[in-house]
Amino acid sequence: MNYSIFWFRRDLRLSDNAGLYHALKSGFPVKSIFIFDVNILNKLEDKADPRVSFIYDSLMDLKTSLKKLGSDLEIYYGDPISVWKELAADSQLKSVFCNRDYEQYAIQRDDSVRDILNARSIEFKTFKDQVIFEKNEVLKDDGNPYVVFTPYKRRWLAKLDSKLDKENQDTSYFFKSYPCAKYESGYLKFEANNELTLEKMGFEKTTKEIPSTLVARSVIKQYNEHRDFPALKGTSRLGIHFRFGTISIREKARNAQKLNATYLSELIWRDFYSMILQHFPRVEDQPFREKYRQIEWRNNEEEFDLWCKGQTGYPIVDAGMRELNATGFMHNRVRMITASFLTKHLLIDWKWGERYFAEKLLDYDLASNSGGWQWAAGCGTDAAPYFRIFNPYTQADKFDKKRVYIKKWVPELESSSYPEPVVDHKMARERCLATYKHALN
Repeated sequence: MNYSIFWFRRDLRLSDNAGLYHALKSGFPVKSIFIFDVNILNKLEDKADPRVSFIYDSLMDLKTSLKKLGSDLEIYYGDPISVWKELAADSQLKSVFCNRDYEQYAIQRDDSVRDILNARSIEFKTFKDQVIFEKNEVLKDDGNPYVVFTPYKRRWLAKLDSKLDKENQDTSYFFKSYPCAKYESGYLKFEANNELTLEKMGFEKTTKEIPSTLVARSVIKQYNEHRDFPALKGTSRLGIHFRFGTISIREKARNAQKLNATYLSELIWRDFYSMILQHFPRVEDQPFREKYRQIEWRNNEEEFDLWCKGQTGYPIVDAGMRELNATGFMHNRVRMITASFLTKHLLIDWKWGERYFAEKLLDYDLASNSGGWQWAAGCGTDAAPYFRIFNPYTQADKFDKKRVYIKKWVPELESSSYPEPVVDHKMARERCLATYKHALN
């Protein structure tokens, strides 16, 4: 029997999945697969990495759901190129569907897979799913990409309003759902051959708690009022689910459009940073503002280690780093404070911090993480000017006045065991200004 394959990647759900929807409508029975990519896994030092456990558990959920439909999920472990060479050898395979990924490694991998498939006359079809608008959908009038968020956001919202669904004026055409369940008879009836486990891949079950996909409407409604206060449950914590596609960005954007413009704006930031990565792939590991390469970072390894451990003597910085190390999460306001502290107080290269966050964050996303770190260091698109240096003390007074968040993570705060500040704020500020000014003038 001729068939198609749907390749799950950053879209681990059966509902409102663009590529899966098109696969199920294609006319051939659809076989679902996932590949644990050794090129990615081999770089992970923590063999209890909670993200690997999360992916595995999400795949088991998919497998259970597909089995109820008489189908299954085939899970592979290896180099995707080798896997696809083997799969493409089946003359009954007619087409492959997946959703697009915009990181450089993923693009190069997909280009290689396309070549393998096309050489066998197998179609390779990709779709937009993890963003609302991708690379060239929101551009300036002259056809160039936006590099400042606010005008991008205005054009993004204008484009959203330009195609309203005629049957439901509250739902944008671009937020439309892909009703995969309508075509669930299109799955291939088969039973997977392999039973891959975390242990067989050399990983262990995580002990870290994964945030739920269920978020109270009140959190979104009050998002603009509560989002900057780390002691409150004022954010959705859906980042890991957006990252691996266990929820639909379109569904959440629809809800945000109705409930809170500020929350919708945060989703637009995701699109913005993804668009920047697509147009300027150098931002994966280089500053968007290239003249910032001239900065002479101190890169003191002992101070970096203190920052990583949450032992800098600056309570809100230390609280954030300890929260990250313990949970895999850090409140967004505190992410800005800790990033500013590393790059401007300690003059440590933003790439060091970006890599540490990449290792620890449950919701790590390359485009957003790189964008956020470059913002903090002053070298990104919508960058904080180099002379804007967060004062950790005033930030704590403003956003954690009663020290509820700080005391949760730094219980020894008022004892003799808490370290002295690793650097004097005034001196560090002046040193940073002098260093940046020398490099940029």
